[in-house]
Amino acid sequence: MQNSVLEREKIMKRLAIGLGAAVLALTGTVAQAGETPAPDGVKLYFVNLKDGDTVKSPVTIQFGLSGMGVAPAGTEKENTGHHHLIIDESIEGEELNEAIPADDNHKHFGGGQTETTIELPAGSHTLQLVLGDWSHIPHNPPVMSEKITVTVE
Repeated sequence: MQNSVLEREKIMKRLAIGLGAAVLALTGTVAQAGETPAPDGVKLYFVNLKDGDTVKSPVTIQFGLSGMGVAPAGTEKENTGHHHLIIDESIEGEELNEAIPADDNHKHFGGGQTETTIELPAGSHTLQLVLGDWSHIPHNPPVMSEKITVTVE
């Protein structure tokens, strides 16, 4: 079952990247920092985890968002975005003006997913959610959860 979840995540990532490329090709534009505003009072948070939790791998993580909606990458709609999970890293400074990278520490959920199950090695890990606009760039102001630390047994 774990393999089918991983395969589904890979397919969704490829679709999101392809959709984003298609939007760029059709519009001929690239979003720049500050072009996608976030309304006041938005909250991005972990539903089922809190700072200091001890968990077992694989870890199911539920994403919470209030004050905005979730839309797939490539969907340019006011007051929406899609989730990114940052693992053992930070996004700050100038990085907030750029598309969030896609790698082992920066997980994209461009299909509009609001939950994931991931494998984490034993030890301490930081987790943070960042909402990206239609082109994976954080909103202005950035919509981010608090960074939490969990320990994997």
